[in-house]
Amino acid sequence: MALKCDVQYRKGDTWSKLTKVGVTGVRKPVVVRREGIGGALNGALNCSIDIFVDLPADQKGSHLSRNVEVLSDIVEESIREPVTGLEDMACGMCRKLLVHHEYARTASVAIEAEYFRESRTPLGRGTLEMYRLLAGGTAVRGGGVRKTIGAEVIGMTACPCAQQTVSEMTGADGTAVMSHNQRNVCTALLTMDEGIDVEADDIIDMIQGAFSSPTYELLKRDDEGQVVINAHANPKFVEDVVRSVLEAVVERYAGLPGDVEITVKSESEESIHKHDAFAERTASLGELREEYRRRPSQ
Repeated sequence: MALKCDVQYRKGDTWSKLTKVGVTGVRKPVVVRREGIGGALNGALNCSIDIFVDLPADQKGSHLSRNVEVLSDIVEESIREPVTGLEDMACGMCRKLLVHHEYARTASVAIEAEYFRESRTPLGRGTLEMYRLLAGGTAVRGGGVRKTIGAEVIGMTACPCAQQTVSEMTGADGTAVMSHNQRNVCTALLTMDEGIDVEADDIIDMIQGAFSSPTYELLKRDDEGQVVINAHANPKFVEDVVRSVLEAVVERYAGLPGDVEITVKSESEESIHKHDAFAERTASLGELREEYRRRPSQ
């Protein structure tokens, strides 16, 4: 335990509490092993970790070295005994933070990791694609611990509005009329109580299914052409991407509690404008289920 004469404990002229104080961007390898899950999720992930506690108004500073100690201890433990998930590790860190920071009421951890998994191009060629895993935890002293799991995925959208305009101007018919394309970056996050498990691979699949088309690191000419054809046969606004992910979440997770919180963000990097398009929704699963139940009949 630190001595009360530590500079951080001095009251000084402080008057305002702080929501988060901590360290960001700590790079560490974390070993993960999940039952029944193969591929890169069983192995070491290259992680960037942010770790925080709150700071009461009557304390000058937070003991940042304690954050790094907690982080290093748990990461080193994962080498001897792999963690079941980044979100589970984040929750464990939050608990330890409240032990080491006796003055703190809340603790939070956010983790990002590069994640590679095997995929197939439209014409069946094998490829290895990169995604970004997002995980986190929050804890309140005397309360519960919540965890977050999600992913960031890059895909492609084709603009429905431009496609309709081109069709009207050229008199072309069919569903694959040319349009302008956008690189779309979509993020989906699910926050829930401990004891509930959601697979990152499922979240990635739901996001990829919401694009006009997935994108790929390496494409031969015939695959490249097929990606363009597929995207223009399935035009999507940035809003459509968010709504498609939300619908997939409601349909896939019928058994999850209604207090699970979902955040979906979609940003289309425009090709014919100098600005980008953005859409976002945050809601509880219960709220989304009610909206889904009242949706117009097809």
